[in-house]
Amino acid sequence: MQASSQQRAADQRPYFFLSYAHTPRYGAGGPDPDMWVERLFRDLCGHVMALTDLPAGAPAGFMDREIRSGEGWSERLGEVLATCRVFVPLFSPRYFASEMCGKEWYAFAQRAIYHQAKNNRPADAIVPALWVPVPPERLPGPAERLQFNHQDFGDRYVTDGLYGLIKLTVFKEEYERAVYELARRIVNVADTAGVGPSRPLDYRQAPSAFGSHAATGSPGGGPRPIQVTVAAPTRHDIPEGRDPAYYGDTSQDWNPYHPDSARPLGYVAQDLVRSLNYQATVASFDHDSTPLDAKQPPTRPELLIIDRWALEDEERRERLAAFDAEHRPWVSVIVPWNRDDRQSRAADSELTAKLEATLPTKLSQGRAACRAAARGVPSMEAFGQILPQVVEAAAQQYLRHAQVYPPAGGSHTERPRLRGPMAPEYSTTYFIHDKLDQAPDAEDTDDSQS
Repeated sequence: MQASSQQRAADQRPYFFLSYAHTPRYGAGGPDPDMWVERLFRDLCGHVMALTDLPAGAPAGFMDREIRSGEGWSERLGEVLATCRVFVPLFSPRYFASEMCGKEWYAFAQRAIYHQAKNNRPADAIVPALWVPVPPERLPGPAERLQFNHQDFGDRYVTDGLYGLIKLTVFKEEYERAVYELARRIVNVADTAGVGPSRPLDYRQAPSAFGSHAATGSPGGGPRPIQVTVAAPTRHDIPEGRDPAYYGDTSQDWNPYHPDSARPLGYVAQDLVRSLNYQATVASFDHDSTPLDAKQPPTRPELLIIDRWALEDEERRERLAAFDAEHRPWVSVIVPWNRDDRQSRAADSELTAKLEATLPTKLSQGRAACRAAARGVPSMEAFGQILPQVVEAAAQQYLRHAQVYPPAGGSHTERPRLRGPMAPEYSTTYFIHDKLDQAPDAEDTDDSQS
């Protein structure tokens, strides 16, 4: 629904956050290479002011040059990313190699995911712009999945990007058209998507939406596989007296953070994991879990999301206990519970005791974040904060235990390489002694304890 002019005037959040990769200077004393990005930013702000009724002094947009010298940059970036209406990533090869840009993308994307969880409708508030065209095969998953038609901004824009248009005066008209259309799109998305402000994310601790270079072996690249498995009853087999409002027809329909969230948690987790450059599938522990065989190498990392009420079923509890007895460090366990769920609060001691008796290994192994996630995550916000750390831990353990694939052919380089199992079609490569032979930190070992 379109916002009224009174609503727009009262809402003085920045219309857009311009996310771009800083270009290093070429040679001593050379011109500032990001001066052209600043010009684009000023042009966009001018159009946004003309297309809206923002009052004088209200911010039309934000770019990090707006941060004054001495100002806490991470706090300021976190604040703006938590309040801006639209996120505008400036695509270039350098952009997707930048960890900072990936952090900015994730900080905004998780806001949109929470908005969808609360309202059960998508909030597509990322409007990409082409600074330098990037081949589709070099786009990470979050960028590749964007439904956006760049052709609307002109053929020359698609082939040369805004950098090519802004640098050559012969393309002045094409540049003006592209920037104007981009500004129109920003205003339209800002007024229709309606992504509300959120609590600022700690920018220094935020993960990158483009994936961990350590896990992929290279920046960017396609999404990596991961499975989200849900162990929960359905509304048809919940324990006697349990409130059915949290459940659906399948285990995957479990929604522990009802009524704050309108979406099942497994699918919220899937969206959050996809925003970390993974390709996630959602499965049921009761029906779709892989048979237990610790002797076989894993095929992908896994998140096991457990409802403590699922342990009331004896058969399911025995299967979970058998899972816990297996050596599967590439499976990270998360146990959500809703602190506003009065039934869960009342039965907390009993449910916790049964959890500790069923999963003693998973409750005590791995990183501190994994142990905390296994002992209980009380809110949707806490779930989103801890999930990236748990995913990273599962991915690292998977790389240590997965089967490796020798390079095709008989030729050998000076530094032999193995094809990484985390990439689709096993296409990513990484050096043997850089990854597999490196001694893990004590915190990352399978059986580390606090």
